[in-house]
Amino acid sequence: MKMKRALAIAAVAAATLTAGTSAVATNGQTPKGLTAEAEAFTKVDRNTQWDQVQKLKLDFPTFHPQGMSLVGDKIFLSSVEILEPTVRYPSPVDGYDRTTGKGRGHVFVIDRQGKLLKDIVLGEDTIYHPGGTDFDGEKVWVPVAEYRPNSRSIVYTIDPDTYEVAEQFRQADHVGGVVADRKTHRISGVSWGSRKLFTWNSQGRLLGTQANPSHFIDYQDCEYAGAGHQLCSGVTGLKTADGKPFELGGLALTDITDGRIVHEVPFQKFSTAGHSVTRNPVALESDGGVLRLFAAPDDGEEVAGTELFVFEARP
Repeated sequence: MKMKRALAIAAVAAATLTAGTSAVATNGQTPKGLTAEAEAFTKVDRNTQWDQVQKLKLDFPTFHPQGMSLVGDKIFLSSVEILEPTVRYPSPVDGYDRTTGKGRGHVFVIDRQGKLLKDIVLGEDTIYHPGGTDFDGEKVWVPVAEYRPNSRSIVYTIDPDTYEVAEQFRQADHVGGVVADRKTHRISGVSWGSRKLFTWNSQGRLLGTQANPSHFIDYQDCEYAGAGHQLCSGVTGLKTADGKPFELGGLALTDITDGRIVHEVPFQKFSTAGHSVTRNPVALESDGGVLRLFAAPDDGEEVAGTELFVFEARP
């Protein structure tokens, strides 16, 4: 049954996403071994036109969205609910730069019309910050960490049919996102700000870490892209000449084994609250000659409810 469901995902139609727009997610592999999304992305450049085809208001508290995975006609959206903000120490305490704060980790399961189907609560004690997610064809992978660097994390999986949660492994560091390699069955991840790259085996044993060779953006959300690659989205915080904050968003196709950049482009679209669209969760799908990007860049309290943006390009 699991295999049949996984194979059927590629043929799921989501015509109700937006009037007149067909949204059939292929998620198949090209002759090069890349997913159709990744192959299409290699043809994207800074001149590619991205058209907004949907902006859907989610009518439930979404807090601070983090990661997104498309699973057939469902969308898995991770988010952190802050109950008590972290506070920076004047100087490091026990190796930490701030308090743990208090919060609650969520994975919201919604349909393509934005209806909430399930609220899955993840984490324990001071470990409450979910990160970037990935769907491996059978399970949705979700890391949950303390809301501070150099801390602790738990990596979970969720069954997309039953919503059963299983703890996979723990890591003595902040894990901000994970990707499951469907060929090697290894798990890759990023640290706080994605400045460090992790690799674990399928049992969760840490195989190694390395510095992220890219300093263009901090990866917020990544997904498996086939042939040992991942598609990542994220943002870099900059300042204009008069000191005002500015977010530079972007997308990157990278080699999972060494972090090497295969292809990357800026993403020059902004949200209702003025954020880069790739600031928070992003997911991509391919529909024939169309590359479709889903994003939820704003926090719920910023715009009286998170908006789910959908952009399309024909690279």
